Amino acid sequence: MKVGFIGLGIMGASLAANLQKAQHKVTVHDARRAAADSHIEAGAIWADSPAEVARNSDVVFTSLPGPPEVEAVALGPNGILAGMKRGGAYFDLSTNSRATMRKIHAAFAEKGAHALDAPVSGGPRGAKTGKLAIWVGGDKDVFEKFKDVLGAMGDQARYVGPIGQATVAKLVHNCAGYAMNLALAEVFTMGVKAGVEPLALFEAVRQGALGRRRTFDGLIDQFLPGTYDPPAFMLRHAHKDVSLAVALGKEVSVPMRACNLTLEEMTEALNRGWAERDSRSAMLLQQERAGVKIAVDAEKLSAVVKRGDSASNG
Repeated sequence: MKVGFIGLGIMGASLAANLQKAQHKVTVHDARRAAADSHIEAGAIWADSPAEVARNSDVVFTSLPGPPEVEAVALGPNGILAGMKRGGAYFDLSTNSRATMRKIHAAFAEKGAHALDAPVSGGPRGAKTGKLAIWVGGDKDVFEKFKDVLGAMGDQARYVGPIGQATVAKLVHNCAGYAMNLALAEVFTMGVKAGVEPLALFEAVRQGALGRRRTFDGLIDQFLPGTYDPPAFMLRHAHKDVSLAVALGKEVSVPMRACNLTLEEMTEALNRGWAERDSRSAMLLQQERAGVKIAVDAEKLSAVVKRGDSASNG
């Protein structure tokens, strides 16, 4: 299959590499030519524009920062649509807005081509390993036609519904996660300020009814060790995701009090200059308000996690 890939950032680089490993003939493009060096060395073809990628491909994928970039690459001068063949397919893997995807879908349909939203979930590690969910919205027949290609990037490719519905699913998923982060920060700092040692508190709640579902494992990587650099996922990208979710709530007249509060917290963290830090850095604001600082030794934390997992499995 001739596959085009545009956007070779932290996610896209691994996804494009996985397509190459699956023996697809891949044409790549990025705003920075250097981002494609490893792919070209592995046999990928460089294209000077999104339109050229489309002309050389049966299916095109994008992995881009957000709606403005996706719209420009898809519909702008020398964009994907300009080079897309009749019957061709385009999947956007970015976290996008439903309105943008509907606009792109309509423009492609006028040309007899297909556009589908296909946001992914699994983070940079999932992109690298292929342990990745890909949620797809659009024409189901097109999804089925390219399901094997999607399978080269992620092990959980799932059709969600008509155009835009996969984007809705992604925004529900991501916004819920960040809202939970802030709730966990609130209750955990309360417990610490009330006198419970952070590691002991974590070990206790992790074995409770809620904890056994591993809800509290969201505290392991950044919050408990107190390390937010380098980021697993940048705050500025997370802020964009929650902004899109809140905007969707307004669009469909659904009150989103907790998510609006989450967005306010993330905006405050952004205004602290933490855009490039991990998305969970917003949890530091609650620590400041509570007057506590949490920094658990990584080795001790690992031992508690292993002990808890062993107890659950036993």
